Amino acid sequence: MPRITPNLWFDTQSEDAATFYVSVFPNSKIKNISHYGEAGPRPAGTVLTVDFELDGQPYTAINGGPEFTFDEAVSFSIDCADQEEVDYYWTKLSEGGEEGPCGWLKDKFGLSWQVVPDALGKLMTDPDEGRAQRAMQAMLGMKKIDVAALYQAADQT
Repeated sequence: MPRITPNLWFDTQSEDAATFYVSVFPNSKIKNISHYGEAGPRPAGTVLTVDFELDGQPYTAINGGPEFTFDEAVSFSIDCADQEEVDYYWTKLSEGGEEGPCGWLKDKFGLSWQVVPDALGKLMTDPDEGRAQRAMQAMLGMKKIDVAALYQAADQT
């Protein structure tokens, strides 16, 4: 089966972004950097693409120009085992960016991320509908997801 590689369009920050993402996620690396040549359309020697991996998932970042920017229509979801992982990714990725509601944030490059603890999925699918709804209501009032607060809300009677 062919591998699907997300391709991220930047104006000029592809190398900076890839370097940042590789520093945040374990088991990650930059694999290749290509440059524009004499044919352009950008000055020769300017970074064209950066191929990198985040924990084994391939990505390509391109310096394509200012015509396109990121928005929340596409985001990357990070499944976190516990609050410690939520806190780590939230802190790293929101630095210089923008915190959003319900576990969403934009990083300093404008890319949207969802930092999601495993507990959220468990609570949202709880067979006790009331418990699931109380957890959902609590989550809707959060920026960074607080696992203990989700359970506290879910367990209120």
